[in-house]
Amino acid sequence: MNIGILTRNPRAWAPRQLERAIRERGHEAVFLSYRSLVARVGYRPRLESRGVKLEEDLSAVIVRPIGRCSLDQAIFRMDALHRLARLGVVVVNSPSAIERCIDKFYALSLLEEHGIPVPRTLVAESAREAMRAFYELGCDVVVKPLFGSRGIGLMRVSDPETARRVFTALSFVHKVLYVQEFIPHGNRDIRAFVVGGEVVASMYRESSGWRTNIAQGARPRPLKLSGELEDLAVKAAKVVGCEVAGVDILEGPEGYYVIEVNSQPGWRGLQSVTRVDIAGRIVDYVLSRVKR
Repeated sequence: MNIGILTRNPRAWAPRQLERAIRERGHEAVFLSYRSLVARVGYRPRLESRGVKLEEDLSAVIVRPIGRCSLDQAIFRMDALHRLARLGVVVVNSPSAIERCIDKFYALSLLEEHGIPVPRTLVAESAREAMRAFYELGCDVVVKPLFGSRGIGLMRVSDPETARRVFTALSFVHKVLYVQEFIPHGNRDIRAFVVGGEVVASMYRESSGWRTNIAQGARPRPLKLSGELEDLAVKAAKVVGCEVAGVDILEGPEGYYVIEVNSQPGWRGLQSVTRVDIAGRIVDYVLSRVKR
């Protein structure tokens, strides 16, 4: 069986872990490049990447982060994944789940609609509305890019004049303003890694500052989740349709909040504090989907 790994960099750690797990189970890993995707309408092969006929040669595709790209590229890549799924190839995560999670507003609103606690958040295009939210949210907010990951572009703002300048500058360059209340969390958060409706591993991410992304220097610490938190993480992943997900949870003074569901999560930091073979669990799940 051939399992595709769609990735920007086949030499990166996570794709290599997936390749190893696929080969250990007696199957072949096939690396695919976003930039080499070719789609045809009206003749075959319908989808191709460097000579690989995706709908004919592959049983499944594991999707890694699409990375920085233009709007045209992002739309085409998602369209190609949608078509591949319609042609009967197992795609994990589904393009619909990826689309939900990439858009922070879309994902957060879905979580709230399903009763999952989330931070108070305002999304607008107007600097005036963002400034009003700054005061409504206690004059201590985190400003995030609507599309982004790894903690890049996050700003904490607690001074009114700074807030005014930030909101005005972002509005001037036609950015959507995503303004979220800052929740005191002791400079740590929780990452729960969900595969197939089960938390397979989890950790604290501890930092010397308020940003808790491993990519920004936070340190992983082992953590065994309570049943309550396991249920919260699994429900959050299910709401956005993710079969594989990194669910980020903050513990604030008034309880737990889900702040994000990552549909294409890395796990190098988490792997360093767990004995669970995370890549193996992902591959086992994908193989089970194929057999189904």
